[in-house]
Amino acid sequence: MAFALFVTAVIVAVATVSNDNLQDLKTGQLVDATPWRQQVALLVGVVAGAAVIPPVLDLLAQAYGFAGSAGANPAKALAAPQAALISALAKGVIQGSLDWDLLGMGAAIGVAAILVDALVHRFSQGKAHLSPLAVGLGIYLPTATTLMVVVGAVLGWWAERRAAKGRDPESAKQHQVLLASGMIVGESLVGVLLAALVVFSGQSAPLALVGDSFGPYALWLGGLVFVLVVVALQAWLKKINEEK
Repeated sequence: MAFALFVTAVIVAVATVSNDNLQDLKTGQLVDATPWRQQVALLVGVVAGAAVIPPVLDLLAQAYGFAGSAGANPAKALAAPQAALISALAKGVIQGSLDWDLLGMGAAIGVAAILVDALVHRFSQGKAHLSPLAVGLGIYLPTATTLMVVVGAVLGWWAERRAAKGRDPESAKQHQVLLASGMIVGESLVGVLLAALVVFSGQSAPLALVGDSFGPYALWLGGLVFVLVVVALQAWLKKINEEK
């Protein structure tokens, strides 16, 4: 079982890294980049990722654990839907307990989504479509994850419409993409730092100022702070674009 999962992990990692590298090389060709310099940078990126990712995953496993792993606290474990999916498939195939009817049902849903997408695209004359990939992700990813994707899409649509009204729409859109990328990276780095605090301090909540009873209020307060931060950053970007 462990060998099958290890081989699967290697194959999936090779496929994803290869796809990412091809996208980078394609982008480099569009901007007339030097191919061999790109290849050197990509090799450095692969080596750096292989050196950094395992310790980070081990740190997260020690701090919170992953959903479905032995000894993990379900209340604090991090969701790992992709890993759970691969694990279920590997166990089902090797142990002979895989429900092939469910796989057939999923394939049928995928074909139906593609056909509906083609019909919607045709009758709307290209103005609308149903993404089969979005349907698949919505089925197997948790709602907490897909909900924020929808919220981000709505915010992106609103931000682009607002940027189009400015004097330099393209520059405003680029600033918004950079800002959103920075928020994603910043959230990831802060998450790793918090996991390190949990592991090295030996406390489940080393920065906590209130008890667990404050949890429901914290969700609303965190959402409010997020909205205020987004509004403040949008106002800052608008001021930068107006000063140009």
